[in-house]
Amino acid sequence: MTNRRAFIASTTAAVAGAALPLLASAQAFPSRPIKYICPWPAGGSTDAVIRALAESAGKTLGQTIIVENKPGAGGMLGANEMMSAKPDGYTLTQLPHGVFRIPHMQKVQYDPLKDFTWIACLTGYTFGLVVPADSPIKSIKDLVAYAKANPEKFTYGSTGTGTSPHLAVEEFAQRAGIKLTHIPFKGNADNMQAILGGHVMAASDATGWGPHVESGKLRLLATYGSKRTKRWPNVPTLTELGYDTVSDSPFGVCGPKGMDPAVVATLHEAFRKTLNDPAVLATFDKYDQSVIYMNTAQYTRFARETFAAEKATIERLGMSFKG
Repeated sequence: MTNRRAFIASTTAAVAGAALPLLASAQAFPSRPIKYICPWPAGGSTDAVIRALAESAGKTLGQTIIVENKPGAGGMLGANEMMSAKPDGYTLTQLPHGVFRIPHMQKVQYDPLKDFTWIACLTGYTFGLVVPADSPIKSIKDLVAYAKANPEKFTYGSTGTGTSPHLAVEEFAQRAGIKLTHIPFKGNADNMQAILGGHVMAASDATGWGPHVESGKLRLLATYGSKRTKRWPNVPTLTELGYDTVSDSPFGVCGPKGMDPAVVATLHEAFRKTLNDPAVLATFDKYDQSVIYMNTAQYTRFARETFAAEKATIERLGMSFKG
């Protein structure tokens, strides 16, 4: 009995000793700067929002959060980096809505349900379709009429193949019975340069077009939300025009799989507090984004449900991966 007690005591001590470094690690986190990947170009609306979130959360954590832009591949380069990143909380990313959709369209190196930690959802986009102010297309009705008379001649840019701004227009086009020509770009900044330079006839994007609409350079034809926007209340949604198309693409902060729950909880709380920061909320307002908060469990469930829903959408559009 004495030997057994001695064995239990020594084993318990050993287990406790082994756990101490893990506990200390979680308590010490973060002890150095954190990288937060923005998978879009600098200067766009997502970049501005992520920088505001990073600055605010960094104050709570007592460490700098460095935003690193990795544009291209329809916003999937952050997802790709998570596959090799250490799950220590020092490498985070935005995972845009395309992460649920693109695996149904082409071969990818990640599984959205197994390879990421969904830490917190914070906001979501307002998407819309804009044309130059001097365009003869003054409404969605005009666009549909032009496209029916000129199949595939109406060109529009988006932030990449498989992104929400791309798929929303494709869904609208299918419902309208028209064929358009899609031109993908790396992100909002490139898309805006293309339409302002006359290289495309329209642009489907998040509200990085807002300042150009307000300055009179671009005309907003429709938005894709479930209701009209606060900033452009006179502009109709695609759904109310008779084309049942809704897209808002919630997003927040994510990490690699296998993260320490204590580190996840620390990051979640820091980013949750950003939603009370006037500077963050002002940035949301600037780009007509609202607070869309989900905690870690809710965001994980959302990922699972959205992955299944996107499969059905891609199949309906006839864009499923055939490999």
